[in-house]
Amino acid sequence: MIPEVFIQELINRIDIVDVIDKSVPLKKAGANYIACCPFHNEKSPSFTVSPVKQFYHCFGCGASGTAIGFLMEHQGLSFVEAVHELAKMAGMTVPQEARSASAENAEPLSQRTVLNMHEVLQHAANYYRGELKKSTRAIDYLKERGLTGEVAARFQIGFAPSDWQNLKTIFPDYQSDVLGSVGLVVESEQGRHYDRFRDRIMFPIQDQRGQVIGFGGRIIPDSNQTQQEANEGRGESGGPKYLNSPETPLFQKGHELYGLFLARRAIRAAGRALVVEGYMDVVALAQYGIEYTVAALGTATTSFHITKLMRQTEEIVFCFDGDAAGLKAAWRAAMNALPALTDNLRLYFLFLPAEHDPDSYVREFGKVAFEAAMKSALPLSQYVIQHLSIENKLQSQEDRVRFLNEAEPILNSIVAPRLALLLRKRIAELAGISLEEMGRMIKLPQTSHRPVKVAQRQLRTTMSLQRRFVLMLLMQPQLANADDIAWVHGNSEDDTLLRYTIEATAANPKSNPAAILRKLESKTDTKLLREVEQELYRLDESLDLTLEYAGARKQMQEIYAQRQHSSLLEHIREKSLSELTDEEKQLLKQVSKRNNKNA
Repeated sequence: MIPEVFIQELINRIDIVDVIDKSVPLKKAGANYIACCPFHNEKSPSFTVSPVKQFYHCFGCGASGTAIGFLMEHQGLSFVEAVHELAKMAGMTVPQEARSASAENAEPLSQRTVLNMHEVLQHAANYYRGELKKSTRAIDYLKERGLTGEVAARFQIGFAPSDWQNLKTIFPDYQSDVLGSVGLVVESEQGRHYDRFRDRIMFPIQDQRGQVIGFGGRIIPDSNQTQQEANEGRGESGGPKYLNSPETPLFQKGHELYGLFLARRAIRAAGRALVVEGYMDVVALAQYGIEYTVAALGTATTSFHITKLMRQTEEIVFCFDGDAAGLKAAWRAAMNALPALTDNLRLYFLFLPAEHDPDSYVREFGKVAFEAAMKSALPLSQYVIQHLSIENKLQSQEDRVRFLNEAEPILNSIVAPRLALLLRKRIAELAGISLEEMGRMIKLPQTSHRPVKVAQRQLRTTMSLQRRFVLMLLMQPQLANADDIAWVHGNSEDDTLLRYTIEATAANPKSNPAAILRKLESKTDTKLLREVEQELYRLDESLDLTLEYAGARKQMQEIYAQRQHSSLLEHIREKSLSELTDEEKQLLKQVSKRNNKNA
């Protein structure tokens, strides 16, 4: 593992302007640099890079981060790869801590190790990868599916043996709550703990930073399994063919897409994203060079998925099997996508022959044929019309009424004004009425213009003094005084944030804001830290924070002193007179004199 102290030094040494300018030409604009955002299409630049704060931020799509985050997001690198790339730019050598995290050396974690969820999941992924190398049966199955060792390694594919407590060999504290929280271990009603994933090919699920947040496990088909069982998605043991991690603090299946982290660069290069249904489809297509593929995780595609993909491309192709289950899944995906549609987004639906899924189709016909089939995919509007009219011949008045009834909720869900208007005109035409007549029959939202979004700065709430003080310290860490921690009382999230920020800045007076925020990641709530980042982006860099700092510090000390004084008085008042100490009696006299004077 890469030592944290090295990462801190790297972030402080590298200049984010140089890093981003290599990929996105930047233009000087005052204290910052600007460009058209590389993460979404735009005509006017809203992408800002701050050399002082060492952050980038897009006011259009919300993309933001440090130099490491930019390389991960823009070039599709893992965290480790991004660190190595930056180190190369800075002329630094990346050191490694003694403990290896490789699959070959997946040693048991010490019980004294403070396990966080990401570490646990990555350690499990390393273990599963190591077990795959030992299983001839699992390797033979993957070879039968046409996978090479190279693509298996790229997707970190592993294998969970059939025993009930495999993970006990690498997690001595097998009953730890963390193992249950991330969905690796299940506790039975009798209190017995056992592995959730057993006798399955394992597919690690990564977030946008390349960190493992969950798993998908596929049963290895038994040679005696009937075709009916295979079609029904059952394994030889009667369990489901695919088993996903449950919902956890890290993993919400309605928000994540399998393979997105690895596919981002290919999606941007191809100008499209291909959405399929299964893990093996993603891996098989990547094997054949179709690397811009992702999969929903055991659920219908959601508006969250669409929004995530829109940050990468404006063209999304959904690919489904041509059987009844595939047709049903396609319609659910289309309906879930409607609220997220924009007039710039192009959605297409590709249906394969009933006897094929993407995996089998690309293996039989190859990449060229598969991409040729994609060109015949149905646009969303055409697919919607086709679906509504496939069992409705529109011959009678009753047919047309049913057609309009079924179309109404669909039209109400589309907020993209141009698409909504054109689809309404087509539906009115098929129903044999004018657009005005349809407007009188069914209540539809206005499409002439979209609601104007209120600018972010108008939505800001009043910033607490603690939060303002934190921003000053991030910008001027040399002003921090470690002794100030003593007078910061209270357990609110702002109090806690202030204490940790004073501690971090006092210990690192020459660090830039990006480096200090990274130090706070392991100690502070992620959501709170994102809010601080947003406030930091908006902070005027021309302000003389040194002058403001002294006054704010004095005000903060007075507020905390008054708060402690009030808390002490409240505590004293709960006591009887005989229980008070001499100091407490003296404090009561002072308060009484002050109250009489003010009366």
